[in-house]
Amino acid sequence: MEHTKGGFTMPGEAGYEKLTLELAARWGADVVRDSDGTKLSDEIIDAGYGVYSTICIIREHNEFGRAHPECLQQTFLSTAPRIAGEGPLKIHLMAGFFDEQFRVNDGAESVGYWQVWDRTANKLVPREGWSYADGTVTVSDPTPYHAYTVSFLAYRIWEEINMYNHVTNSWKSEHLMPIDPRLPQAQEYLYSYLDRWCREHPATTVVRFTSMFYNFVWIWGSDERCRSLFTDWGSYDFTVSEKALSDFEAEYGYALTAEDFINCGNFQVTHMPPTAHKRDYMEFTQKFVASFGKKLVDLVHSYGKKAYVFYDDSWVGVEPYGAHFKEFGFDGIIKCVFSGYEARLCAGVPAKVHELRLHPYLFPVGLGGAPTFMEGGDPTGEARGYWVNVRRALLRAKIDRIGLGGYLHLLEGFPDFVDYIAEVADEFRAIRVLHDSGSPAVLPLRVAVMHAWGGFRPWTLSGHFHETYMHDLIHINEALSGLPVDVKFVTFDEAKSGALEGVDVVINAGRAGTAWSGGDAWADPELAAALTGWVHKGGVFLGVGEPSALPGGWGNFKMRNVLGVDLDTGARVCHGKYTFNVEHVPGLLPQGASVPAHDRIYLTGPETRVLAEADGAPTVTAHRVGEGCGVYLSGFRVNPENTRMLLNLMLWASGRSLRQPWLADTPKAECAWFPEARKLVVINNSGEALTARVSTDWGEETVELAPCGIEIRER
Repeated sequence: MEHTKGGFTMPGEAGYEKLTLELAARWGADVVRDSDGTKLSDEIIDAGYGVYSTICIIREHNEFGRAHPECLQQTFLSTAPRIAGEGPLKIHLMAGFFDEQFRVNDGAESVGYWQVWDRTANKLVPREGWSYADGTVTVSDPTPYHAYTVSFLAYRIWEEINMYNHVTNSWKSEHLMPIDPRLPQAQEYLYSYLDRWCREHPATTVVRFTSMFYNFVWIWGSDERCRSLFTDWGSYDFTVSEKALSDFEAEYGYALTAEDFINCGNFQVTHMPPTAHKRDYMEFTQKFVASFGKKLVDLVHSYGKKAYVFYDDSWVGVEPYGAHFKEFGFDGIIKCVFSGYEARLCAGVPAKVHELRLHPYLFPVGLGGAPTFMEGGDPTGEARGYWVNVRRALLRAKIDRIGLGGYLHLLEGFPDFVDYIAEVADEFRAIRVLHDSGSPAVLPLRVAVMHAWGGFRPWTLSGHFHETYMHDLIHINEALSGLPVDVKFVTFDEAKSGALEGVDVVINAGRAGTAWSGGDAWADPELAAALTGWVHKGGVFLGVGEPSALPGGWGNFKMRNVLGVDLDTGARVCHGKYTFNVEHVPGLLPQGASVPAHDRIYLTGPETRVLAEADGAPTVTAHRVGEGCGVYLSGFRVNPENTRMLLNLMLWASGRSLRQPWLADTPKAECAWFPEARKLVVINNSGEALTARVSTDWGEETVELAPCGIEIRER
């Protein structure tokens, strides 16, 4: 690649001015940023680069927090179940929780929201049945040998990202507390703080908000064997307070309870279908975050600076595909990425600038605790793996900028990483300029992914890829992120209300009862009827894992008539099962493709075609229905071979040829044709050198690719 400049944001660090400026030139950077725990010196600021300044508006206000403890952010916690014996039961509220993160809020208004539950009987204990003193709730007359829990409000006395940095990077500084802008006195303080901050940072060109006010939920325990008790990147648990609950009741006309958040100890995890109360509370929170957030963005703009938002950490309420995101007036969005689906998520947000923060961060250890920029680490290998994932998505959708975060001085012992990032930066700029001429060509295949969140949360299942590995749909999304097909996301209600007009394939994937498979959405018989009618007219319904699953009644898969398979939950243990022979369709399933078995799947009739099996169970099936087809995969794990298998199945089931332009003869290589630029891009997604033959409009192109390499040819 030709060495170019621009579109790259790099971290700077006071005390390492020479290193900062050398690497800025090496990587073609046009912007320098600070990171948590670092500062930019005058020498760096005056070097002629744009300057991003990071600000987390709700932390670094400990003096205010100590003076106004009622303005600290809160959450509902629930104690572990305690078994009653004979006589009163005492439950210590903070038992098992990390006492450096939480402090019980035992104010009179707060205690009014507490709940004590007999979980064995699933009954709420009346208020007169329990008392509180000195951190302990006493249930006066419990039923012997029943399990009891207490749900209570707790202040968060250590902001979670600061907490993570202390643990990960061995920080010794003061623990920072999170301020809740719900209260008017906190709003006034934070606004005046930002006003002063803008005046004190005249060289800053972009204020990079991290993100707005509320972090995703991250509840730590006292036992290091289970330090992370609960984590959900899409949760709203950390937005709650007495004022939030009171304001919600005044606006919506009904009161939320602790159980609306605790949900029998399961919390309202994003991977489950949202309740009506949760949807209302999310909308309520988003309106508040956008309202006060807009005031802060307007203030930044009044100083002639741009405002970008970092779509991670305290992003809750900022939902970039929600109805209120445009109200903020952000100039750009920044998303940290491990994978292609995250890049696609960022690229589609309504903002002027879309920027990716690449992994690994310049930290001694990574998110999983393994060494990165220290002895035993392989940051170059990590970066290469992440870039291969992200790059294929960048061929499909334009990203304006990339960059790094962390501590630059850690690179002094890793020159190979410095060289590799230089290659990545040039590759990125070469791809970006192709999008400037026009969009890449796509195959005549339109795909709709159907789940409970639909277009409100496209591409993501609320977190980073490696943290949601158990969900088939995130693997499906990752595969789709780099395929040459149009992709949209729809809800179940939209699917039965005209949203599938012009769609060729509907994908429904996930475990039974989840937001992704659908859960109670399938209790509506009109949903299955509408989709079945759509398939009869020529559509393809592709189910993965436990699609359309709602146990009980006739059929556990409500789309069993289309799929030709169903799920045995035990009721059919005495029933006979159809035997089958595996049918080989030439070229359909690439060599090396594999699907994990689901041992409870059975064929509903002899007309279901089995295309693959494992351990005696069907893993890939097809079932013709009218002019359309149902396709079933018992699971899906993304890799090059399985990604091509997914594309092949969609083409084949919809009656299209597997021989399409802009496809390579090997799944390990992928292509993009930019017709306006007359450029063909071929990438190698494997760590081995390979030869790829690419079908094009003008014939076959043979391309030699280095490991993880890229080739751009002009026609």
